[in-house]
Amino acid sequence: MSIRTGLIGLGMMGRHHARVMRSIEGTELVAVADPFGDKHGAAAGLPLFQTVEELIAHGVDAVVCAVPTGLHEEVGLKLAAAGVHVMVEKPIAENVEAGQRLVDAFDSAGLVGAVGHIERFNPALQQMRKRIESGELGDIYQIATRRQGPFPARIADVGVVKDLGTHDIDLTAWIAQSPFAEVNAKTFTASERPHEDMIVATGRLASGVITNHIVNWLSPMKERLTIVTGERGAFVADTVTADLTFYENGSVPTEWDALSAFRGVSEGNVTRYAFAKAEPLKTEHEAFRDGILGNRNAYVSMREGLDTLRVAESMLESADSGSSVHL
Repeated sequence: MSIRTGLIGLGMMGRHHARVMRSIEGTELVAVADPFGDKHGAAAGLPLFQTVEELIAHGVDAVVCAVPTGLHEEVGLKLAAAGVHVMVEKPIAENVEAGQRLVDAFDSAGLVGAVGHIERFNPALQQMRKRIESGELGDIYQIATRRQGPFPARIADVGVVKDLGTHDIDLTAWIAQSPFAEVNAKTFTASERPHEDMIVATGRLASGVITNHIVNWLSPMKERLTIVTGERGAFVADTVTADLTFYENGSVPTEWDALSAFRGVSEGNVTRYAFAKAEPLKTEHEAFRDGILGNRNAYVSMREGLDTLRVAESMLESADSGSSVHL
């Protein structure tokens, strides 16, 4: 029997969800909802409702919630009360308190509550994590991320930390398989909006790995890089192109003694891996479906999404206070 799915929120991200949801085996997109209508033509013949109540009444087993962040709690709680599995777009909610209420509601109802941290499903990062887990990099020393680009007109209710920075917080803890223990951050606001447009943050994970993150929407170029440095070299993942490159520590001795002493390691082979590159959004939806069916738990849980939001708020707290925040 197919899982009856619905979608609420037909904005820039919602239209992509609608396209992908039609292709997920074992599920059927049966209706969509948006109080502002369907300006991108995502419904394409499906019933189009204005409210989440109408969507629930139509009969759905699972819903993807792509409404603005400030509405995640309200919509999510209504779906939980109706016994509907939900994947809410990241961040889980506008603040930690709202996120905790969502976690509690879905846990107590025994429902799958997922958060759309799509970068986890980027094939370059999935390859990186597998290779790190198998020991190809040895001990991990540092994870650095850069996520920069122009301002997205779709964002109105959160700053760059909760919109973009949550990607890097989630993927860093996921790749290292260790939570954040400490953060220190500086923010900058260039627009007239009440939220930050740029952040530079450093951190330390519980495992001892150090991290640094550059995130903004003030750059004229788009950059999405994750660099993991370990005892055997460094992995560089470009999640725009889904490429993964390994920069290996050299095994050939450096003849110039002074240079060898200064650099510590020498340059070795550089390898760009070839692997299948599935669309991250489709992989994410398949993980949500598998979670509902009880086949595997590869989706990002609401509890994980809450942990990520807590780190994001700690970064903002650090920027306001001018001191490190311990989690």
